Amino acid sequence: MLPVTDFPPEIVIQLNGQIVNCPPQQPLPDFLAQQQLNPRLIAIEYNGEILHRQYWATTQLAAGDRLEIVTIVGGG
Repeated sequence: MLPVTDFPPEIVIQLNGQIVNCPPQQPLPDFLAQQQLNPRLIAIEYNGEILHRQYWATTQLAAGDRLEIVTIVGGG
């Protein structure tokens, strides 16, 4: 029998071309917080499509997902 662990299994996703592990079905806002990203200052491409902010709260990450996240930088 396999030992039981307190840790949920992890899935692999791509974040800006890098392999990242996270819990399955992790809500996108939780993932962004874990990555220390300010949601007000980023834009997200999710599996090749721009993900509008209104859908962030209902998006859950799955194995093989691809995220491209760009940070908005102000200046003058």
